[in-house]
Amino acid sequence: MALTTLLLPDWIIPVEPAGTVLAGHGIAIRDGRILAIAPHDDLRQRHPDADIRHLPGRVLLPGFVNLHTHAAMSLLRGAGDDLPLMTWLNDRIWPLESRLVSPDFVHDGSVLAFAEMLAGGTTCCADMYFHPDAVARAALAIGLRCVVGMTVIDFPTPYAANADAYIQQGLAAQSDFRGEASLGFMFAPHAPYTVGDDTLRRIDMLAEELDVPIAIHLQETAQEVSDALAQTGLRPTARLARLGLLSPRLIAVHGVHLDASDIAMLVARGAHLAHCPASNLKLASGIAPVAQLLRDGLNFGVGTDGAASNNRLDMLSELRLAALLAKGASGDAAALSAHQALHAATLGGACALGWQDRIGSLVAGKQADMVAIRLDAAHQLPVFDPASHVVYTAGREDVDQVWVAGESVAKKLQLTKISARMELERILSRIPQWHTLAVGVLSGTKPYVSKE
Repeated sequence: MALTTLLLPDWIIPVEPAGTVLAGHGIAIRDGRILAIAPHDDLRQRHPDADIRHLPGRVLLPGFVNLHTHAAMSLLRGAGDDLPLMTWLNDRIWPLESRLVSPDFVHDGSVLAFAEMLAGGTTCCADMYFHPDAVARAALAIGLRCVVGMTVIDFPTPYAANADAYIQQGLAAQSDFRGEASLGFMFAPHAPYTVGDDTLRRIDMLAEELDVPIAIHLQETAQEVSDALAQTGLRPTARLARLGLLSPRLIAVHGVHLDASDIAMLVARGAHLAHCPASNLKLASGIAPVAQLLRDGLNFGVGTDGAASNNRLDMLSELRLAALLAKGASGDAAALSAHQALHAATLGGACALGWQDRIGSLVAGKQADMVAIRLDAAHQLPVFDPASHVVYTAGREDVDQVWVAGESVAKKLQLTKISARMELERILSRIPQWHTLAVGVLSGTKPYVSKE
């Protein structure tokens, strides 16, 4: 018979039911799933032979779901700062990627990113990048859940020559990793301005056939909208609606420049949004209309974007920023409350990925993906409302422990699984090589770097 583990924190924020904080409750875990949530004494009586883990001063909540990132771009952290989006893309990121991107680059950068995420309480992410097979291997090596993007662009890169090649390589990766329970796949057409109508229609057809999500950058900048109107007479969201892509499987990424008509179309068709506030601010793209999204009922999650446009893959700082921006932009101090922000960073993201029955809240039967955050340090006392403290007070330095499927994967910002630590150490030894190559691209030189 499988061993039952009891986690006994001071508080639990289950996310479901909404707005709930349970004091003096614990969680029983068996076979990687949540068996029950009940008061400490009740759990001890029901499971006298359980392995008991006391978590005094801690609050237990679902692991964060990072709904949008480009994990491999951790190797480009700081390589293109203080630039607007199109300058950042054209003058820094695309030249660097054209010279650096390879399966090794993607694997190494993804390992680095996934280790950062996991240690900070992120137990699941949705990634959008090249070489999805390398992303999948990195996620398995580090031990977090990942919905791997099958990137598609209508122009050639070193990864693929045309849209068909992008799609075929993505489908091959999905087939290769089909049996991995911690992995999912999604189509990831880059943006309406880089993917044409025929390709988008094909992606929509394949996504429905395979029952997978579609994530696409949408209306991130004002220029994107004005260019689309000049070229097609349609706002990008209206164009996607005309092509049939707006559906419950669509994740619109950014949505900074959505107007009321755009939001109405997304809501009517059950689509979702990935809100990436730090990246949007850093690239001067603007502030997404989160208060209106909430009023109109559009489900949204929170994403960090990649480290090249954010510099941190830190969901705690991201959800705090999301809450504060929503208040400041709307003039409503009640916009995006602490509980609503936590919902977006957990269950909102899980719903967007179609994984709401598996993760995103602490409910009996779901996977035991959890994070324990300490609230007993001097900078956190006293505690009137644990949910408020998680959103407005805690930082990732307060993340105490992280579990995926009931297994401890990180403690005090360090990975706990030996295999994951060894893989991270191996990748850290290679970072100077990638840095030298990137500096060479930016300077126009071609430094020689010996290979292993």
